[in-house]
Amino acid sequence: MTATGPVTTDLVVGGMTCAACVGRVEKKLARLPDVTASVNLATGRARVTHPPEMSAEQLISAVEQAGYTAELPRPPAPAGSGTTATADGAGTDGAPARDADRDRLLGTAALALPVMLLSMVPAWQFNHWQWLCFTLAAPVAVWGAWPFHRLALRGLRHSAATMDTLVSVGAAASFLWSVYALFLGGAGEQNMRMPFNWLPTAGDGVAHVYLEAAVGVPLFVLTGRWLEAHARRGTGSALRALAELGAKDVELRDRNGHGGPRISIAELRVGQEFLVRPGERVATDGVVVEGSSALDLSLVTGESTPVEVGPGTTVVGAAVNSGGLLVVRATAVGADTQLDRITRLVTDAQAGKARIQRLADSIAGVFVPAIVTVAATVLSFWLGAGAGAEAAVTAAVAVLVVACPCALGLATPTAFLAATGRGAQLGILIREPEALERLRRVDTVVFDKTGTLTTGRMTLVEATTVPDGPAAAEVLRLAGAVEHGSEHPIGRAVAAAARRRAGEGNALPAAEDFRALPGVGVSGRVESHEIRVTGPRGRSALPDVLRQALDRAERAAHTAVVVELDGRAVAVLAVGDTVRPSSYRAVRHLRELGIESVLLTGDGPAAAEAVAEQAGITHVHAGVLPQGKAEIITELQAAGRRVAMVGDGVNDAAALAVADLGMAMGAGTDVAIGAADITLVREDMEAVVEAVRLTRRTLRTIRANLGWAFGYNILTVPLAATGWLDPMFAALAMSASSVLVVGNSLRLLAPSSGTGPTPGSGPGGGGRSGHTPGRRQGGERSLAGAR
Repeated sequence: MTATGPVTTDLVVGGMTCAACVGRVEKKLARLPDVTASVNLATGRARVTHPPEMSAEQLISAVEQAGYTAELPRPPAPAGSGTTATADGAGTDGAPARDADRDRLLGTAALALPVMLLSMVPAWQFNHWQWLCFTLAAPVAVWGAWPFHRLALRGLRHSAATMDTLVSVGAAASFLWSVYALFLGGAGEQNMRMPFNWLPTAGDGVAHVYLEAAVGVPLFVLTGRWLEAHARRGTGSALRALAELGAKDVELRDRNGHGGPRISIAELRVGQEFLVRPGERVATDGVVVEGSSALDLSLVTGESTPVEVGPGTTVVGAAVNSGGLLVVRATAVGADTQLDRITRLVTDAQAGKARIQRLADSIAGVFVPAIVTVAATVLSFWLGAGAGAEAAVTAAVAVLVVACPCALGLATPTAFLAATGRGAQLGILIREPEALERLRRVDTVVFDKTGTLTTGRMTLVEATTVPDGPAAAEVLRLAGAVEHGSEHPIGRAVAAAARRRAGEGNALPAAEDFRALPGVGVSGRVESHEIRVTGPRGRSALPDVLRQALDRAERAAHTAVVVELDGRAVAVLAVGDTVRPSSYRAVRHLRELGIESVLLTGDGPAAAEAVAEQAGITHVHAGVLPQGKAEIITELQAAGRRVAMVGDGVNDAAALAVADLGMAMGAGTDVAIGAADITLVREDMEAVVEAVRLTRRTLRTIRANLGWAFGYNILTVPLAATGWLDPMFAALAMSASSVLVVGNSLRLLAPSSGTGPTPGSGPGGGGRSGHTPGRRQGGERSLAGAR
């Protein structure tokens, strides 16, 4: 019998209003055998790991026994269908509930505001004014505050106290005290007037009513939760925007190669060819069959520069066609597309919980019972001190209302929710919250060479011709014609450069008598000329200008071929894997952030030195086998370094796993991506810098949120207990606390000088700003050795 490991199930949990609710749900689920759970207040989801024989119904039952609702998430709607899941798991079906909350808030405000004004402005008080206030306040105390009463009663049935318990008891105590004062305490007399004091007073007898607190507490808390919910939806806006990027339908190509019928994106199948007209979105991942254009990938990968595409180029769904007509063959549909993978990865990351959040949740779990105990103690103290029942009740109610575990519970998850959404906009996919904490401590970034610092694609980098021969464009046209259809990487690079130089609609001439010369090159007849493209042989017979071009290619670790026209060498074409224009800028900006860069590659010293020189890296390890890469990472860690590894290939997987933090290029292999903590969808090394900056901003935001949440309670609870805070203003302060925390987290969604593509200098960027890379003493100088 084959043993199977634990499985993971996500649940959408309803009825949670504060961090105390999170602790209750987690504890209830943890009582099931071999079950662990992580509940996120900001997203309203529980991620449960459990034995495979345990059903989802058992998990849902456990959550319901804790006093909350639970259900399995709805299947995601097809991309572009117009119905998307929100960050909290609700789709558009949550609109009726939001409308009901809005109507309750508006109704409560309409009834509560006159009560508050009459109670606070003695000049407006008239005979029997208090009975009008009572008539208006009664619906607020029952109907307006019913969400709090209902959840408090549910908690009572399960022997639990939550934030709703505090609000419900506080509002009910204020209203019931006012009822007592009106009917039994003399406050119902015709000419009763009540001066308003910013601070509660003792010794005024029982003639005072606190209807303004009875209506103010529900009003301010409802307002705060409405604003908080709106802000929390805002933190998930980036993820919703990603989910809505996909096309709704697609125009198929008919048998004649023209536009055919339009079908729903859900009906599209792998292998079908479809048209992408200018201004339209690419329907799904595929390969360009015909046409050339430029694609805008900014909303998918964060890449700000349009990408040129042509026949054979891989394209991703949701990219916007900003040029000519394209014919694309679908290679992935539905859940297999890159857009869906991005959305899933961000959603999975938001279900996680950082270590600092677990600490805050554990504190919040005992917060409500502690506050109830403090309120009871305050009530007993003031009664025992002879301050009067009115002052004692006022202080106790203020303590109940002002305490706010919500801010504690929201401080970390809302910041991380916003950070993952902003990261997705920038092409940075964060796998789990702990990755942010580890990246903050990184002081060394190790880069792979091929496909990471370089593009990983062979391209023509230089064409040198003899002075008395044909121009470079003509030589390239003839060489490209011979190499057309070549399967060799060098031949494909030459042919691609020739097609680009020829331009749209200008086909390369046909080659006749084509011959492949094994180990040498290719030859053929083009426009009555005998053309040969071969490796450099007989260097001494070449003209000086071509020998110099060969020397330059060797120093740059490029591959050179010689083009012969009718038996005469007329040009040298240098082909190589070019360094990304952003690599130098990324290394320079990392240095400014206090992070050192290291180049680690399996290529030889010459190629490694050439790339390091262009990227501005002074620490190089060349000729390293895959297992050796992991060993070098371990050496750096042993020297006290916190290391992040950036790579894209199978040979980088071990190093990515060993490093303190792994970053994989989105265009890399599945093995590398699977071993990484962060995936960089955008093929831009500045994404590494932006990830560091986003991490530092996020952790600063979390610290500010937690500092406010703790500081607020430390300051306001003693003020309320000593009678220096009116219950109504306590409710206002409590509501503002949660809104401020969520609003502070929302700032992470806004572009800032710390995140976003940064134009800079370096190769391809307009100079090096006066920086000269330091000298390397051989190919094996390392940070571990330097330290």
